[in-house]
Amino acid sequence: MASLAQRVSVPLGVSSRRPAVAPVALLGALPVRASQVSVGSRLAVKPVAPVRARQTLVTKASAADAPKELDALETTVSKVVGAKLAPTVVTLSFIAIWYALNIGFNLLNKTIFKYFPYPYTVSTIHVVVGLVYCVLVYAVGLKSWSFGRPVTKQEFKNIFGPAAMHAIGHVAANISFAAVAISLTHTVKTLEPAFNVVLSKVILGEATPLPVLLTLVPIMFGVALASAGELSFNWTGFLTAMASNLTFGFRAVWSKRAMTKSLDGTAVYAYTTLISVLICVPWALMAEGGTLVEGAKAAVAAVGAQRFYTDLFMVGMLYHLYNQFAFNTLERVSPVSHGVCNVVKRVAIIGSSVAFFHQTLTTQAMVGTAIALIGTWLYTEMSSKHKHKKAPPPAAPSGGASPAAA
Repeated sequence: MASLAQRVSVPLGVSSRRPAVAPVALLGALPVRASQVSVGSRLAVKPVAPVRARQTLVTKASAADAPKELDALETTVSKVVGAKLAPTVVTLSFIAIWYALNIGFNLLNKTIFKYFPYPYTVSTIHVVVGLVYCVLVYAVGLKSWSFGRPVTKQEFKNIFGPAAMHAIGHVAANISFAAVAISLTHTVKTLEPAFNVVLSKVILGEATPLPVLLTLVPIMFGVALASAGELSFNWTGFLTAMASNLTFGFRAVWSKRAMTKSLDGTAVYAYTTLISVLICVPWALMAEGGTLVEGAKAAVAAVGAQRFYTDLFMVGMLYHLYNQFAFNTLERVSPVSHGVCNVVKRVAIIGSSVAFFHQTLTTQAMVGTAIALIGTWLYTEMSSKHKHKKAPPPAAPSGGASPAAA
């Protein structure tokens, strides 16, 4: 039998010789680089990061760079404009619809007050129509367009405070709309940030930075200038607009402290509408119930029954839908961006109302309105750059125990 050396034709002593080929060439098929190899009597390979670890890093980077998941509406829009632009297009559409509905509401609302001057009753109709809408869409299965789901007792308590302030502020604003020009009411309502600052300090203990406080000066000066130069000025309209600022300030502050986060904006506003009905109906009956029938007859005689009831229904729908789109827009943008949108909205409402009702504005009123709106924009900008300072937590009682939850 031939020996092993004869079969392979290799001398038996070859294993003791130095290889004729350089180690780098021998390692050409291995996952190492030439810089990791040193040539010498022995082969030395520098350590390489484990393949598994390197794959993990790549996976993390890919997850971070992954595009944001689109919701159902954005997915539909993306088929037309692409996935990258879909969120922006949907947000801008929401803002445009919010503006259009709000302008339509203000113009129709003021028109109704000219032949049916019952602000408590009209305010109640706004929320009653909204509640009927919520109930109907919920009943047909479109729950996400309405209440979403039943709330717990604690969630209802959390919503009730801000919702009550919303209802009272809404009635106060409508009393102002009925008493003075739309432009004056919206100019006075630019003072709402001043009330927010005071209430945030009193209730939440939040200190407002000085640059933010300074922006309130042009707002207050502009409101004073516009009010003094407004031809339709009266104290009822001015004071009720200020009362609306106060209650909406409470709404904003209490929402920070108590509003539930487990419901989306549409559901929160649906329950806000329900609570508003519970407050506004008895309030309207007490304030205007005695003369309501005669007032309705006079309105029907002036414009006809069909227009009267159609106007009341349409103004209620406009009110509910513009508020719903405002809530939905707030979900899609930051509070600061929402504040800027509110400033632009007031400019659009004031301009459209002046044109629609052929309102005469004095130079003083126009300058004051412009200053107040610029001040509101500055307040929004400064608020984004200088955050409110929260009050320190209460000190623990002696013995080191934590304070009891309120």
